[in-house]
Order: sequence, then structure tokens, then C-alpha cells
Amino acid sequence: MTCGLSFRVAERGDCEEILLALHLLAESLGVLEQFKCTKEDIKTAGFGPRRDFTVMLAEVDGKIAAISLYFPIFSTWMGKAGLYVQDLFVHEEFRNDRIGEKLLRHVARTAHHNGYHYLRLTVDHSNKAGARFYLRHGFEALNSETSYGLYGTAFEEFCRSRN
Repeated sequence: MTCGLSFRVAERGDCEEILLALHLLAESLGVLEQFKCTKEDIKTAGFGPRRDFTVMLAEVDGKIAAISLYFPIFSTWMGKAGLYVQDLFVHEEFRNDRIGEKLLRHVARTAHHNGYHYLRLTVDHSNKAGARFYLRHGFEALNSETSYGLYGTAFEEFCRSRN
């Protein structure tokens, strides 16, 4: 089924498809109520004057099968730049065709070709299948770190504080 598989960097006209994939990802993880991203957010952050992320698309015969949304990061410990994969989503009908693996490998090869030295990502605690997928492909669980976030009102108050 993947004989017509191709990859390309998303364009502004793909915003609706990107948003749909992200919506379906949030739904599959059972966190749809947390999903606030809009088509305008995708347009502004992904295709505006400051490109905050890139989306690589996997297409089968011209139909979007999967997306990978990522952006550059830098490790001070390694002294090297890498890519942070924020989202990887494969549409249901393509899940048995190894499209996710092929897309992630394409992103990795593209990163390597462009001078990046590693990929990094996080997996939702409830996403056991995702964790198994990444472990199976050589990713390591980074148990030496805990992610923290500062959002919404707490972020705004922190920014306003003079201390």
C-alpha cells in the first residue's frame, strides 16, 4: 500500500490537514479538552514571518497519511543542535504500513543532512504503544529529567513579577 509514498515539507495550504491530524492525535490520547490550537495558530506559528516549527508530511498517492511537527533545539551538555519532535501522527488507515517509522526516519535523515545531531521527543504517559514504538527504534527513555511547564495565568504572572 505504500508504493506511492512520498514526503514533503508542509505548505500554508496544508494548515487544515495539519490541524485535523493534531485534533485526531489529541482525541486518540483522550485529551481533546486540552487541545486549543486553531487553524490560525498553525498559519501564524508555522508559516508566518517567524517559523516556529516545520511539518513534514507523508503522503500515499497524494493523500496525507501522517505528519511530524518538529523544531530545532540545542543541548548544552552535548554542545550540539538537534530536532525536537513535538507530534507524530499517522491516520488510522495507514497504521499498519510502517508510515510512522518511515516518516520519522525521513525527518531524521533530513535533520542529519542539515547538520542536526539528534532527535528528542516526549511521549504521553498513557501512550504505551507510542513508547514501545520509540523504544523499538532505539530511542532511550530519559529518566534523568522531569518536564515542567509554565502556562496561562502562571506564565503571565511570572512574566510580570519584578523579583
